[in-house]
Amino acid sequence: MIGEWWFVAVAAVVVLALLTIVVVGSRRGSTDADQAPVQDTRPVAAVVANPTKIEAGTRDRIAMICESLGWAPPVWLETTVEDPGTGQTKAAVERGVDVVLAAGGDGTVRAVAQVLTGTGVAMGLIPAGTGNLFARSVGTPLDAAAACHAALSGHDRKIDVGFVQIDGQGEEHVFLVMAGTGFDAAVMASTPEALKSRVGPLAYVISGLRGMRGHRTRVTLTFDDGPPIRRRTRTVLVGNSGTLLGGLVLMPQAELDDGVLDVVNLSPKGVAGWLAVAMRVISRTRHGHSRVEHWTARSIVIAADEPQPSQIDGDPIGDTSELRMRVDHGALVIRVPDLPPAGTP
Repeated sequence: MIGEWWFVAVAAVVVLALLTIVVVGSRRGSTDADQAPVQDTRPVAAVVANPTKIEAGTRDRIAMICESLGWAPPVWLETTVEDPGTGQTKAAVERGVDVVLAAGGDGTVRAVAQVLTGTGVAMGLIPAGTGNLFARSVGTPLDAAAACHAALSGHDRKIDVGFVQIDGQGEEHVFLVMAGTGFDAAVMASTPEALKSRVGPLAYVISGLRGMRGHRTRVTLTFDDGPPIRRRTRTVLVGNSGTLLGGLVLMPQAELDDGVLDVVNLSPKGVAGWLAVAMRVISRTRHGHSRVEHWTARSIVIAADEPQPSQIDGDPIGDTSELRMRVDHGALVIRVPDLPPAGTP
């Protein structure tokens, strides 16, 4: 009997010891879980930056602004010659960021927009190029710090996106401001980077004056399902926005969210013709000179009799024979500055 009770006692001690180990272990596990770091729930921005365009210190300033506004440290993604921003933007979207900031010129903006179109992820702007036409069109400040504030604290606006197919190739390229062929594109292609660095947007004016004496060419224009029409032209431009540098308005009725693209054909002859066209642009009217014609359409085809210099949002794309364009209504979300209260000077 004594042996049996001794066996029972030993067994009880062993069981109690095992229970103690299990309980203490579980308590330690719960304590470790309680002390685990809290997940960061702050919003986060990704910056797709062109390192050849942004100024020194911009990265630190953006990080400071994020911290001051209660955002997490930004994800910094630099563009390369091989990838001007599409791959970086795809990586940002996959990480689930709240906004993607395009820090660079119109080319960087277009590369970011190419990916963000249709995703619902907002795009902010940190203008750092020569023209910055799209930033000017949506009212983004040209100062980097002010633009960052707007991108993180502004409101979202859905805008239209233009798509262009070049010479029947399958790929479509996004444009946000203007695309076209002729004199305008030739000016963009002939303006040296060194001149733009020295005098800024004035470089385009200098190049334009040099090219005013060129000859007109013939093109065939097709709008939506309408019949083709023949025109002589110096330049045909298709715009999602109609504003040029200096606040000049080439397409007075163009709106970023109206669901159509605006088309203008300029066909002046000589210096006198260009002066008349310039006066029409300054007056912001769709009428006033026979060498300036306007149309609106959801799809446009420009077919040139001979290859012409062409451009997309100010970036030359070489000589082309055909541009096919269409609009995607409200496809891109843009973070724009909040409007000041009524009565603010």
